[in-house]
Amino acid sequence: PMMPLKLFRSRTFTGTNLLTLLLYTALGGNVFFLPFNLIRIQGYSPTAAGASFLPFTLLLFLLSRWAGGLVNRYGAKLPLVAGPLIVAIGFIIFSLQGIGGSYWTTFFPAIVALGVGMAITIAPLTTTVLGTVDDRYAGVASGINNAVTRVAGLLAIAVLSIFVVHAFNSSLNSYLGALHVAPAVRQMLDAQRNKLVGADVPPEVHGRLREALGRAIAESFVAGYRLAMLISAGLALLSALCSLLLIEGKS
Repeated sequence: PMMPLKLFRSRTFTGTNLLTLLLYTALGGNVFFLPFNLIRIQGYSPTAAGASFLPFTLLLFLLSRWAGGLVNRYGAKLPLVAGPLIVAIGFIIFSLQGIGGSYWTTFFPAIVALGVGMAITIAPLTTTVLGTVDDRYAGVASGINNAVTRVAGLLAIAVLSIFVVHAFNSSLNSYLGALHVAPAVRQMLDAQRNKLVGADVPPEVHGRLREALGRAIAESFVAGYRLAMLISAGLALLSALCSLLLIEGKS
């Protein structure tokens, strides 16, 4: 068979793939929704939004060699528990952010936490996946883990979007009720709900109401983003729990 199911008899192999599914689902949600937050809510240019994630990439590059040696020193369990826990802290920091504020005091600490946590996780995860199977199955094991990573990215968008849309709609309904918006204006806004933060205030609206509606749309998206980050934090914590319960420690 293309995927020998006997590989999953290994608790460590099963644990590493569960960790991958949960952790990369969490990470995929952030990678998808963060640019919308930075560009449409915080007012970053596309270039600045891309550059804001550079600390994550640099940390992976700088720490990967050091992280690769953690398995030899401490076994797989410790880094594969500690890394996702640090990632969860990063998502919690993301969930605390609103509109405005300096990058260095809002997004930067969260991105650093994600970078450190993933750097601690990735190299030991790869080493452990390949080390739990016979050499003849190394390619298959790597392929399975890569496939799980791709599935996680799809789940991140499909599942987390449901929660983001629900939180956005609930928050926007509250704002529209408080603003006593005319039925015609509300109908035009309702037609754009699926655009989320891309929804436009109808051109017929002017003055303070226009500003208030723009703020309501932005705040509603932030409410959805916060919920997505809290769910991502929960997924990261679950991945740490999988490591704790399923992955064998250093013998």
